[in-house]
Amino acid sequence: MPVFLLNESYVFPSPHLADEDGLLAIGGDLSPYRLIEAYKKGIFPWYNDPPILWWSPHPRFVLFPEKLKISKSMKQVFKKGEFIFKTNTAFQEVIHSCRIAERKEDGTWISDEIEEAYVNLHNMGYALSAESWENEEIVGGLYGIKMGKVFFGESMFSLHTQASRYAFIKYTEQLKNEGVQLIDCQAHTSYIESMGAETNKREEFRKLQHTYICGWLNIRY
Repeated sequence: MPVFLLNESYVFPSPHLADEDGLLAIGGDLSPYRLIEAYKKGIFPWYNDPPILWWSPHPRFVLFPEKLKISKSMKQVFKKGEFIFKTNTAFQEVIHSCRIAERKEDGTWISDEIEEAYVNLHNMGYALSAESWENEEIVGGLYGIKMGKVFFGESMFSLHTQASRYAFIKYTEQLKNEGVQLIDCQAHTSYIESMGAETNKREEFRKLQHTYICGWLNIRY
């Protein structure tokens, strides 16, 4: 499959044209309009150095909120009540913490450009954070993009054992109550799989995503 070079327009090629690793296109920018257009098609940026690389993995790793699994150890964490759960009170701190968190496999991919772009999306109401707090200190969390009934998870961090897992579980429960039907986890990790995530064919993911976003209206760029 060819890899497409993006130009000044915000048009993306069809995700089914991505190569076997999921790479679809290169170039473009991280303007809010382009990012929103990308997520509407299930495409996301991920790269270490310029140019920007745009991906649509196959298979896709997803979590249906009703299939969330809570382990016995996590039930004990909830019972102890050591964390306080909050949303969108410290988005910039969450994304920066994700950036500087140690990555055993890939290092960090969150650059100044990425951080600024998603903070802009947060200020516009599209990028959201879920946070675990302990003694008035944020100790874990995650961020992503919410569109209609889909939440696109981007990254998470933890400064305390189980803090990110706590935030993920609590936020999944909240998203379910808000009517979210699909959580995009992008690529497989055993960490998220243990909480109920599963693989999904790209075309099936695209159909579900389109269905759950098609009623999403009044986008403001």
